Amino acid sequence: MPHLVLLYTPDLEAEADVPGLCRALADCMLEQRDEAGKAVFPTGGTRVLAYPAAHCAVADGNGDYGFLYANLRMGGGRSPSVHKTVGDSLLQLLKQRLDPLLQQRPIGITLQIDESAQQVYDAKHSTLHPLFNRPV
Repeated sequence: MPHLVLLYTPDLEAEADVPGLCRALADCMLEQRDEAGKAVFPTGGTRVLAYPAAHCAVADGNGDYGFLYANLRMGGGRSPSVHKTVGDSLLQLLKQRLDPLLQQRPIGITLQIDESAQQVYDAKHSTLHPLFNRPV
């Protein structure tokens, strides 16, 4: 964890550089620092996944409407100021990267951050973390 999942109307697939957006969002997450200057997210655990909706209905259906929902799920223990800073940074990046489309037609963007306050089961198996946890 953290996992940032994007769910969007399929029309955005042809109009937005979704792979580039995913990379930019992951890089933004990796740049985040807490009040002590420590990285907020582990490199090997940072993931951005994007899915076009198989089916959708947006607003009244009478316009060329698009929508992107971004949900960041992270483990507990980070301060409210870190939540705000991370959220503001990710939303700013989403707006910046999607601005050409936002200028052309109505597109909604929602970003939510969920913190796992009480996990009842959390298992991991990864060959990614060892790549980034080597002594320098």
